[in-house]
Amino acid sequence: MTSETHAPAAAAPPIRARSRWSLQTRLIVAVVSLVALILVAIGFATGTILRSIMLENLDAQVTSAAERVHLSPTGTASDVLNEGRQEVGTLLILNNFSGMTGAYVGNDDTAIALTDDEVRDVLTSIGNTVDREGWGDATVEGVGDYRIRVPGGPSSVPYAVGMPTSELVSTIGQILTTVTLLTLGGLLVLAAVIAVVIQQALKPLRVVADTAARVASQPLASGDVKITERVPAAEADDSDEIGRVGAALNTLLDHVDSSLAARQRNEERMRAFVADASHELRTPLAAIRGYSELSLRSLGQATQQPRTTKAHLEAAAQQSEQGLERIQAASLRMTTLVEDLLLLARLDEGKELVYGAVDLTRIAIEAASDAQVAGADHEWVVEVGEEPVVVAGDGARLHQVVANLLTNARVHTPAGTRVTASVALDEGEAVLRIHDDGPGIDPAVADELFERFARADSSRARQTGGTGLGLSIAKAIVSAHGGTIAVDSEPGSTTFEVRLPARPADPA
Repeated sequence: MTSETHAPAAAAPPIRARSRWSLQTRLIVAVVSLVALILVAIGFATGTILRSIMLENLDAQVTSAAERVHLSPTGTASDVLNEGRQEVGTLLILNNFSGMTGAYVGNDDTAIALTDDEVRDVLTSIGNTVDREGWGDATVEGVGDYRIRVPGGPSSVPYAVGMPTSELVSTIGQILTTVTLLTLGGLLVLAAVIAVVIQQALKPLRVVADTAARVASQPLASGDVKITERVPAAEADDSDEIGRVGAALNTLLDHVDSSLAARQRNEERMRAFVADASHELRTPLAAIRGYSELSLRSLGQATQQPRTTKAHLEAAAQQSEQGLERIQAASLRMTTLVEDLLLLARLDEGKELVYGAVDLTRIAIEAASDAQVAGADHEWVVEVGEEPVVVAGDGARLHQVVANLLTNARVHTPAGTRVTASVALDEGEAVLRIHDDGPGIDPAVADELFERFARADSSRARQTGGTGLGLSIAKAIVSAHGGTIAVDSEPGSTTFEVRLPARPADPA
């Protein structure tokens, strides 16, 4: 048995991408080729028409020469030409009693006789080219080409008269040479002009490409990224197509820059949110751990006494009870925080809402009544109309919004503050306002008031024992209902305004 080993097949060479001409080169080649094709067609048509015209003129000369021929029954072709005063170059083939003779008029206006062989060659050419009307072409060796007229037609040759075509050929050749040179020169000039024009026309596009390349070379994956590159305004004029590309790129870069800034802000907020959430959770967890260890230590010390008395056990039990109460309070705080975070997460996902017809007026009245019980040291006012203001939404969550706003007004303002809750309709929107005449909100934190774990100054924050999620939850609930929430605050006047799409009134 034999075994064969096969060498691994050689890797196929990588396929090289075919190099492409630049857009400028392709445009120049396309335009010059098209113009060249047009000029060649025009030159060909012009040469054809001019040759036809010159051939008609030559035929007229031949006809005129034939009319000036005075035939003689015995004279030769040379005799006839000498007597007829024909133009230089006139050719005559004569068949009479003297036989078949031929001659042409030389430059000195004298007839030059053709040899018998030359006459036979002319006759052969006439026989091969002459048409029914008696027109044909012939070549005289050493003399040139002729346009021939046979008055008797191709069946018989009593005589034939011809004129040289050298002038026609020379003129056509000069014209074609001139047209060719002018065409080549014009194409070179056209290529140069088009190159300059296209280069200037494509300059904005090159600027756009350079700008895009510089932006593409920037690291955009993470960090505080700002895109400062823009297409210059002179190259982003939307009056033409390339300018619109530059303007569109600038708009795109503006959007990307805004998105990157928003991403960075979101990352910073997320880091702050995680840090705040960790801190808020660490505090009750630390309390739970501390009080649980303290309770276990006190019980252990009580049981390890040499003489454990009832008093020792009662003291340990009392201390353990206090520790358990503190543990319960910390766990309740932690539970509230976790539930608020879960609620925000569900609201962000578009969940947690159960829609129905909600009387916003009734909610405001009930929430204000609850707040009055909790804050008897404040003055509470409810301003609503006789007709209920109905919205489509989740009644429990909307009640939570109103309760949060009223609680904020209660806990962040001193005793005696007047708090007013009002509900009204405004151009198809249900408007809820919570107004107080307290000290107001610090303008430095007003823009971040609805952020998660946002804190105002100390008088409106930590001493209240809140988690800092109340207003962010209120905003999330209102946004989930397709509404808006805003605050307008100055010393002595703070107003939270909630706008929701109102439900159309039922027909009477």
